Amino acid sequence: MPTPEYFQSPTGRFEDVTIGTTVTFTKTVSESDVYLFAGITGDFSPNHIDHEYMRQGAYGERVAHGALLVGFMSAASARMRLGRTVSLGYDRVRFVAAVRFGDTIATEYTVVSLDPERRRVHAEVTCRNQRGETVAVATNIRAFVA
Repeated sequence: MPTPEYFQSPTGRFEDVTIGTTVTFTKTVSESDVYLFAGITGDFSPNHIDHEYMRQGAYGERVAHGALLVGFMSAASARMRLGRTVSLGYDRVRFVAAVRFGDTIATEYTVVSLDPERRRVHAEVTCRNQRGETVAVATNIRAFVA
């Protein structure tokens, strides 16, 4: 059974967060996504925008920014509406395989632990391409606020 694209907590309370709750955000990476991201961030590395440079290397073609995948992780997090929370950041971020133009990335965001004392939610985040290959992973920490 596919995971839902959105989750809305019925109460918005920390006490009602359930370990195992999962959402998935899916996006096909286009050339324009990569160029717009380069423009917004100022990261014009030839790895992302220079076809000839990359054609001669091990990848053989341009690849998406790893930081773009962190954006996908954030999008998945935003689709899990647990209550009034803020992201405290992403730990152990790893880009384990290249993402090429035209790849469809499914970003799965799953609640894996709760810290009731600090009112924090820990989630594992995994990005996979259309072949099911893991391309990026991270842990996200969210805190409930007022």
